[in-house]
Amino acid sequence: MSVIPIPQLADNYAYLVVDDASQQAAVVDCAEADTVLNEVKRRGLRLVAVLSTHWHGDHTGGNAALAAMVAGIKIYGARAEGGRIPALTDPVEDGDTIRIGSLAAQVLGIPAHTSGHVAYYFASLKALFSGDTLFIAGCGRVFEGQAATMVASLRKLAALPEDTQVYCGHEYTENNLRFALTVEPNNAALKKKYEWAVARRRENKPTIPSTIGEEKQTNPFLRTDSDEIRAILKRSYPELSEDPVAVFAKLREMKDRF
Repeated sequence: MSVIPIPQLADNYAYLVVDDASQQAAVVDCAEADTVLNEVKRRGLRLVAVLSTHWHGDHTGGNAALAAMVAGIKIYGARAEGGRIPALTDPVEDGDTIRIGSLAAQVLGIPAHTSGHVAYYFASLKALFSGDTLFIAGCGRVFEGQAATMVASLRKLAALPEDTQVYCGHEYTENNLRFALTVEPNNAALKKKYEWAVARRRENKPTIPSTIGEEKQTNPFLRTDSDEIRAILKRSYPELSEDPVAVFAKLREMKDRF
């Protein structure tokens, strides 16, 4: 298996990305070093890098411990985060390429949740690590940008191939889908995905990964052109513009209160 989810804290995920040929591994968004190192040891891997999507502590809390415990480990994160990523050794920017053994990851700049948030896209694995920008059926709060910034970041991710697997930073899926149904209740794909997610969580199973194609069908923040979503918003907000940024901003405001 080339991508190994590791639950962290209450509802976070870290991910091991493994180059099967060399048994080198990187961890995406390490909050707790011990659980990651235990999994690395159990699988007989060699941890060579940390890929931080953004500076928040629930995604970087294990960086310093890994830097102290793993000789020569590289810790990647966005230069645009302004030095807020702990133990950073290798600042990256949009368009950079990172290599883990024979695997290559493209760095995608997707600001808005934080000013320097990045995603890591492994084309050969068809895997996207989206941090707190794109969730399953949701998106991150806009803390350090504007609605237009987040819309542009989400469009960038939505432009990836539809079979790209989406590995996000949190297990928020059931709640996100419940909200999505309030603004697009007649979406058959959405209803089916919600029923699936409820069953998964009832058995304490993860809902990741999704795919870009599934998100285009079910994620309201990628569906601001949906006639049903716009009609439902207009009932409560008749003055709302049909501009996609305005629709997104209203959806995000509603989700913040949900």
